[in-house]
Order: sequence, then C-alpha cells, then structure tokens
Amino acid sequence: KVTELVSKCLQARDLAYCPYSRFPVGAALLTADGAIVTGCNVENASYGLTVCAERTAIQRAVAEGHRQFTAIAVTCDIKDRFVGPCGACRQVLMEFGSNWTVYLTKPDGTFKETNLHELLPLAFSPEHLAKN
Repeated sequence: KVTELVSKCLQARDLAYCPYSRFPVGAALLTADGAIVTGCNVENASYGLTVCAERTAIQRAVAEGHRQFTAIAVTCDIKDRFVGPCGACRQVLMEFGSNWTVYLTKPDGTFKETNLHELLPLAFSPEHLAKN
C-alpha cells in the first residue's frame, strides 16, 4: 500500500494549481478502512486563501465521510532533500490523531518514513479541549 500511496501523491502533485509560487505539492491520505484520498495545493490571487495539498486531502476525505487515517504521503519538486508539511498542515493532521505514518517523498519516488508525533512534538490537540 505504501507504493500506491507514494504514487498517488506524485500524481496529485501534477494536478496542483500553483501559478504564483510554481511550487506544486501533492498529498495522498490512507484512511483507516484502506481508501486513498488525494489532494494538491490550490493557490489564489489573494495569497492567504491558498490551500495546501495536505489540507485539500483532509477536506476531501472528511467530505467523503472519512474521519480516521493511518498514513499520508507528501511530495513537492525539491529533489535533494525530504520536505515535510508546513506547520498549519501538521496542526490540521493532528486534529485527526497523532499516530500517523508520514512518508516524505522526493520527485523520484524515494521516501523517508516518519510520523506526525515526531513532526509536531508537544502538539495542541482535541484532547486538550476535553480537559476544560
């Protein structure tokens, strides 16, 4: 399933709408029931309204009824190092649990496996609100 997830994030990157930054990003989520939902970044002339690939994938997945996820693969066009999600995306992913596997993927399909807890230590999560 990892190979398919990585392949889907690369395909999603090719669909990115990024006329301003020219920085395409793709993401592919693996749901707890085995479905794969993809997303790409979608920019806007009003820059603050741009949506990252990871958040696009989450929003699509939620709209399709998914709430539990086990992994995400993300990619961009940077070839010489692995690049992780931005801080906002890490926080959005954390909304749906901290036990995710994250595959940081280069354009050639090689990837580094990490996890959301490592990418966002000491995170604020829904559990904190339940304690108030």
